[in-house]
Amino acid sequence: MAQKRTLIFITGNKNKLREARGILKGFEVRDRDIDLPELQETSGALIVEDKIRRALKLVDDAVFVEDTGLYYDALGGLPGPFVKWFLERTGRRGLLDLLSAYDDKTAYAKCYIGYGIPARDRKKEKIIVFEGSVKGRMVEPAGESKFGFDPIFLPDGHDKTYAQMVEEEKNRISHRRLALEKLREYLEKHS
Repeated sequence: MAQKRTLIFITGNKNKLREARGILKGFEVRDRDIDLPELQETSGALIVEDKIRRALKLVDDAVFVEDTGLYYDALGGLPGPFVKWFLERTGRRGLLDLLSAYDDKTAYAKCYIGYGIPARDRKKEKIIVFEGSVKGRMVEPAGESKFGFDPIFLPDGHDKTYAQMVEEEKNRISHRRLALEKLREYLEKHS
């Protein structure tokens, strides 16, 4: 039996780690809890590129990082990558209330995965970004979850919020899955 390829995921978020392991079956996903400063930027791609550069200074191995955002059409993309801070300060109710003056409740859940390969010469480090995006809409809380915006995000084409889905169901359709599948395809093609 072939040995699983090891991937190092720089995260302290056990929910994200569990999802990554569930999606990247066939790989051994190990976590490194390194608190990386986060670039305050509206581009999720630039945020993960910066995280990878910082991580490669601390870990002498290929690593991946993740950043998730929630982008409201009515607000021109806000809260975007700042969703974590909006959740911490206003809770899910506050996130929903941001749209109270708008009929348009459309949102995109986006995940950016950054994969970095170290090199002795920092200029030769390789950084690749993969994006996964799921269109949906914001709804009143439904389902039990302590994970981010899952109870208030209803993906298009589904009648359950992320929180109402069992983990395997969510992992088949989520924004994180789409980005991690692109990482998997890259690794399988370049290994």
